[in-house]
Amino acid sequence: MKSQKPKVAHEMLGKPLVRWVVDSARQAGCSDVHVVVGHAKEQVEPLLEDCVISYQLEMLGTGHTVMCAADKFEGYEGNIVVLCGDTPLVRPSTIKNLIEQHESAGNAATVLTMVPEDPHGYGRIVRTASGNVCGIVEEKDCTDEQRKIAECNSGIYCFSAPELLAHLGKLDRNNAQGEYYLTDMLSILNDAGFKVGSVVVDDNDECLGVNSRGQLAAASKIAQLRINEELMASGVTMLDPSLVWVGPDATVASDCELLPMTMLWGATSIGTGSVIGPNSRLTDCTVGERCTVDETVAIQATIDNDVECGPRAYLRPGTHMCDGSKAGTHVEIKKSTVGPGSKVPHLSYIGDATIGKNVNIGAATVTCNYDGIHKNPTTIGDNSFIGSDTMLVAPVNLGANVVTGAASCITKDVPDGALTLERSEQKIIEGWTARHMKTE
Repeated sequence: MKSQKPKVAHEMLGKPLVRWVVDSARQAGCSDVHVVVGHAKEQVEPLLEDCVISYQLEMLGTGHTVMCAADKFEGYEGNIVVLCGDTPLVRPSTIKNLIEQHESAGNAATVLTMVPEDPHGYGRIVRTASGNVCGIVEEKDCTDEQRKIAECNSGIYCFSAPELLAHLGKLDRNNAQGEYYLTDMLSILNDAGFKVGSVVVDDNDECLGVNSRGQLAAASKIAQLRINEELMASGVTMLDPSLVWVGPDATVASDCELLPMTMLWGATSIGTGSVIGPNSRLTDCTVGERCTVDETVAIQATIDNDVECGPRAYLRPGTHMCDGSKAGTHVEIKKSTVGPGSKVPHLSYIGDATIGKNVNIGAATVTCNYDGIHKNPTTIGDNSFIGSDTMLVAPVNLGANVVTGAASCITKDVPDGALTLERSEQKIIEGWTARHMKTE
C-alpha cells in the first residue's frame, strides 16, 4: 500500500478493511471473532475492541498465523472459520453457506474456491481421481501441469477445530517461501483419512484481496454499487448510482433521494422522504423524515423532521436541528440546539448555544463562545429576533421575545420581551473626503 498505515486499517467506504471482515463474520453467526495482529498493532487494536486478539511477532506464513491463536481454542469442539483481513467483500451469506456445507458433508476442512479469469498468483485446488480435494499448491510451487488448473484457493476456510488443532503441528516450511502454509492443512488432513471438501463461491469479487491503492479503489467501487443496488431495490432514488457512496453501516429509508456526490459514512441514518445532496457528506448523523440536506457537511449531528440544511452548511458534532428548523447558506453550527421552527438562514456561526422555538437569527450573527480559555454558552429564548451582524458574547442569556438591533454587540443578559442594541453614535463629517483623499 506504500503507507504508514497498516493495510487492514485503510478504509473502504468509510470503514476499515478489517472491520468489513469482522462484521461479515458476526453477521454470518460467528459468536467469537479472533484476530491475529502483526504489523502496526497500535493502529489495528483500537479497531478490534469487540474481538479476541492474538499477536504474530514474526511473519512466517498463514499457517503460522493460525498457530499464534491456537491456544485460545484449547478444548473447543466447534468450527473455526479462517478469513483474511484484506478481503472485505466476502458476504455473510457466503460464510454461512461455507459453514453449512462443511457441517452437512461431515468435513474436517472445507475451502472456499473460485474460478477466476486469470488464475495467476493463486494457489491451485488439487483433487483426487474421484474428485475429492486432496490439497492446495501455491503458485510458486506449482508444476507446469498444476498451473493449468482453473479452480483456485480463496484463502477462506472452515475447519473442524479438534482436527485442525491436532494436526497443526505437522505444518512445515519446506516450500519456496520458507513459510508455514495453511493450505498444506488440506493435504495433511486428507492423508490422515479425513474428509476435505470445497464450496465454489458464486461471485469471484468476494475473494478480491486488497494489496494496493488500485485494488482498494476497485474493491470500493464493487462495494459501492453492491450497496446502491440494494438501496434502490428497497425504494431509494439515485440519479446516478456511480456518484453516490453509502457506507455499509448507514441506513436509508424508502422514498429518499440521494443526489450526486452524496456520501453517507458511519452509522448515518436517513428517514423517509428526505433528499440528500448534491455534494453532501454526512458522518454518524441521524436525519429524520422529509428533510433537505443540500451541499452540507455534517458530523455526529441530529437532524429531526422537516429540517432544511444548506446549501454549504457545516454541522459539527453535538448539533441538534429540531423539527422544522433551518441551517442555511454558509452557516456553521457546533454543539448547539436549534429549536423547532427556528432559522439560521445565512452567514452565521452558532457555537455552544441553545436556541428556543421560532427564533430568527439574522445574517452574520456570531455566538462568541470562546474567551481564549473556556467555551461559554449562549441561550436565546422562544420567538426572539436576532438582528443581522449581532455579536453575542458568551456567557449570555436572552429571554423570550427579545429583539436585538443590527450590528449590536450583546454582552449582558436580556429579559423577556426587551429590545437590546449596542452601537456607537453615527457621526457625519462633511467635506472630509475632499480634505483628506485625492479625488478626480
